[in-house]
Amino acid sequence: MKLLDLIVDEAASIAAIRRDIHAHPELSFQEVRTAELVTTKLTEWGIPVYRGLGRTGVVGIVKNGTSPRAVGLRADMDALPMQEINTFAHASKQTGKMHACGHDGHIAMLLAAAQHFGKHRNFDGTVYLIFQPAEEFGGGAREMIKDGLFEKFPMDAVFGMHNWPGEAIGKFAVAPGPVCASSNEFKIIIRGRGTHAAQPHSGIDPVPIACEIVQAFQTIISRNKKPIDPGVISVSMIHAGEATNVVPEMCELRGTVRTFTLEVLDLIERRMQKISAHVCAAHDASCEFEFIRSYPPTVNSQAEAEFARSVMASIVGEENVVVEKPGMGAEDFAFMLQSKPGAYCSIAIGDGTHRAAGHGAGPCMLHNPSYDFNDEIIPLGATYWVRLAEAWLAKHPT
Repeated sequence: MKLLDLIVDEAASIAAIRRDIHAHPELSFQEVRTAELVTTKLTEWGIPVYRGLGRTGVVGIVKNGTSPRAVGLRADMDALPMQEINTFAHASKQTGKMHACGHDGHIAMLLAAAQHFGKHRNFDGTVYLIFQPAEEFGGGAREMIKDGLFEKFPMDAVFGMHNWPGEAIGKFAVAPGPVCASSNEFKIIIRGRGTHAAQPHSGIDPVPIACEIVQAFQTIISRNKKPIDPGVISVSMIHAGEATNVVPEMCELRGTVRTFTLEVLDLIERRMQKISAHVCAAHDASCEFEFIRSYPPTVNSQAEAEFARSVMASIVGEENVVVEKPGMGAEDFAFMLQSKPGAYCSIAIGDGTHRAAGHGAGPCMLHNPSYDFNDEIIPLGATYWVRLAEAWLAKHPT
């Protein structure tokens, strides 16, 4: 690996910052302490800062020369509402809050790149360091955009990166096209007529109606959309009834829908609404249908994904840059990619053996109470950010 010496030399101090952030996790739109820490460090390194985009977002502005070209590098900052079971010294000090997705590491890698930019600006143009709130819940990227991210800081492209547990250190993954699915939620309330369970004929039972709807939803996936277009409908919650001898008045269904394209999402929403309404009508029940679109699909642009791949290969070699496999998880960097060309990639953090002292019993997987970011990859991630920005501003046309 061709790492930048200055970043390697400062790795221990950046790792200490990462562990401090890990010990003090903050949930979506509550990243006040984290934003303050980021601001303090950027200011210390001579980088101007703009605060308050998307409530708690921070943008560092690194300029050099006279070129109007600009590129954005993004790291997310929020933690998850879950209890950590690790016992090492930097484990979460906040009950019910944990950096279980590695956003503390994402901050650290971008800070390490910022520290390098504070001393060496080997480019002509502007690098915007985007520290984004609320990736997990609330769409912080969308809120930063609403607050004028791309108007206040006009950039030609934007790039994001996420850690990747389970693969050997020194590997990256990136690909053009969809890499994460859209994330959407639905709530359906079926209203029947309650009655005694011994006299079902005198009421309208919403439970079998709900079962019929759940079964019919799967025909959308198998019979309405094209087989080659991915899509998932998961009814994950069913609530009805309070007593065993009472036919309930209502039944509530909740769940999620995930797709890689908005066209498939439109189809699924339309069919779900029609099925729900007509099945209920067939049984003389009423239906309330609510569909909430949370995050759109994360779709990398072709040129920017290939550009990112070339930078990765220059650092770790072609054999260590693999094709990113699309996953049904969601990522709100999608909002930024709807507005700007760019690419979202993965960086491998190893098999979890870095947690030997004090980790929980579970695997080092994302959203797991035993998870911890691997500080060993901070220099690699930071080197990628620096080389990507330098290469983009040096070679890429506006």
